[in-house]
Amino acid sequence: MISHQEKRSGREQRSLPKIAWVMLAASSVMLAQPVMAADYTITGSSNTYLRMTRSINKDDLYPLYEYLRFSVTAAEKDGSATSLHLGAWGRVDLVDKSTDHYTDGDLQYGYLSYQASKNNLVVNAGRQFITEGVATERVDGLYARSDFAAGITAAAFVGSPVVTTPNYKGGDFIYGGRVAQGKPGLYAVGVSALRNESDIARDREEEGIDLWVHPVKQVDLTGRSSYNSITDGWMEHAYTLSVAPIDAVTLSADFSRINYQDYFYNVTTTAFALQNNGGLLDPREKVTAAGASAAWTPVKNLTLAAEYKNYGYEILGSADYVGGKVAYTTADALSLGASGHRMDGSSDRTRYYDYRLYALKKTGHAEFGVDFYNVLFDRPIDGMKSSYALTGIAGYEVTEKLKVGGDIEYSQSPDFDREWRALVKVAYAFDMKCGEKGGKSEK
Repeated sequence: MISHQEKRSGREQRSLPKIAWVMLAASSVMLAQPVMAADYTITGSSNTYLRMTRSINKDDLYPLYEYLRFSVTAAEKDGSATSLHLGAWGRVDLVDKSTDHYTDGDLQYGYLSYQASKNNLVVNAGRQFITEGVATERVDGLYARSDFAAGITAAAFVGSPVVTTPNYKGGDFIYGGRVAQGKPGLYAVGVSALRNESDIARDREEEGIDLWVHPVKQVDLTGRSSYNSITDGWMEHAYTLSVAPIDAVTLSADFSRINYQDYFYNVTTTAFALQNNGGLLDPREKVTAAGASAAWTPVKNLTLAAEYKNYGYEILGSADYVGGKVAYTTADALSLGASGHRMDGSSDRTRYYDYRLYALKKTGHAEFGVDFYNVLFDRPIDGMKSSYALTGIAGYEVTEKLKVGGDIEYSQSPDFDREWRALVKVAYAFDMKCGEKGGKSEK
């Protein structure tokens, strides 16, 4: 018997070639338009990463990742533009398997976009990442937004949720939107909603409000609240206030509250699954976090900061985190920093001091850095009194388009006696413009 989840995952895998062919056909049609009608801009990037480490089971993990991004934009004379955006990644394990398979990959996004010359009208079709109020989703479908009179903005989306985890009940159909009203530079208030359903049940049904208030230059307030209509409970409240009484001083305060039962009701990974769904998170848990910080720039390039935060767990107990940091940064050559904090909680793992020192120096086309992080526990954890990580960083700009670099880290912690990790990265970017008369220029 094949489960609903397995069917959904199978459709996901089979849909990737179809989406790729649709995007390829769309790009061909787009590029086949008369060159006289528009100016074309082609941009792209390739990021290659080789990660190297040894697992706790003594496996040599050397996964090689490739991330490709590609965009074509046709700008019309009336100010409108049509564009194609593609992004994909792939992985191959060079030694031992890092997952169940030696290879893996995914089409991250692939969509056509039309942007009108007026009212900030945008229409997208294809696989895309949508962030509208309570919605932070990857969707195969349609998205549209536009500005209207009286400072009103509206957005809507509809499609199928992108699911890559076989055991997740992703649903077959998702839709939602956001309506906001505001005045540029002063305030914006929005309401949003989404619904994700399958042929047998409602998987998600959420509503939310968000706001941004900037009454004067020195004050900035942002926040959001989201509600779960299936569990009839508030998922999250999160608000941040920033005040700059003078140019050299910034004060901020933040507050958040999360109810596990409502917030983690239907998630995409078992790492955040509730106990009644086979996970580790207690659905009865609620956490409230509140904090304040102050930053002072007494002289150019030097910043001093102090911060405090309280984490209140109704079941696990509370913890206070307090400390400060100092940073010195020049325009493009040198960055130095140090920080120290005290975590005072109700368990051994939440009673410690942490310290950090870092330095980054750029000289010519090269840059070098070192970062050291140390945690000193009040009582030994699994026989260890401290945990630390030392990281060395190096990079070189071969050309404006080609950059190479890497870092190597050596660490020790209660979870892993001694561990080393290495990363090698190569980044290449390009862009090309085609003018009305068929001229071509590269950068």
